[in-house]
Amino acid sequence: MSGDGPELLEAEDLSKSFGGLRAVDRLSFAVVEGEILGLLGPNGSGKTTVFNLIAGALPADRGRVRFSGRDITREPPSFRTRLGIARTFQLVRPLPNLTALDNVLVARLYGRGRSTALRTARDESLDLLSLFGLSQKATTSAHALTLAERKRLEIARALAARPQLLLLDEPLGGLTTTEVSAALAQFRRIQAEGITLVIVEHNVHAVRSLCDRVIVLNSGRLIAEGRPAEVLSRSEVIEVYLGKASRAALQ
Repeated sequence: MSGDGPELLEAEDLSKSFGGLRAVDRLSFAVVEGEILGLLGPNGSGKTTVFNLIAGALPADRGRVRFSGRDITREPPSFRTRLGIARTFQLVRPLPNLTALDNVLVARLYGRGRSTALRTARDESLDLLSLFGLSQKATTSAHALTLAERKRLEIARALAARPQLLLLDEPLGGLTTTEVSAALAQFRRIQAEGITLVIVEHNVHAVRSLCDRVIVLNSGRLIAEGRPAEVLSRSEVIEVYLGKASRAALQ
């Protein structure tokens, strides 16, 4: 666990609108190097939009994004990847007609600290597949993998880019209890390797056990921030994020 280190990512006064809808509303927060930060909120609260603003998939209407002290607000996604920001998606997006190996290999060849030697990049990609239990699926097309395998592949691909910051968008959705436990163990191993994680997740018990700190959004605004046990016990968070009927689930 971290929490006392330097700030790796800073979002300052970020806003993003789509037509008349304010998806992110003057949002400011920081991510501390080495921590696992949970980004929580009900559906439509702006969580994925925040990821898109950090990764560069969307331009901010106002505000700033800084990474390792550098202003990257107007930089393209490829530049941010080379700096050390990688992400996964709520709806997994492998390159469906490529094999599992080739999906990871692409990221290894073009990410941060990319390998220029194809053989080296291939060996490193195979190592990542092995780490995520996908060695036997190296030559399988991504579209033929199960949901759990595609989620693991997407994380392996993100790690192939050698990130300092990994953004995980609902990585536990659709997984069984056993698969969730395995994924949480993998996330802790990733953190132990010195990678900072920001995770969007609706599994409250997983958030409690995994995250060092959480922030909660509602209608694009920050409504709570702090340690999971403290934040998730607040009445406004229970009612806004989970609804009154789910209060018992947090006890």
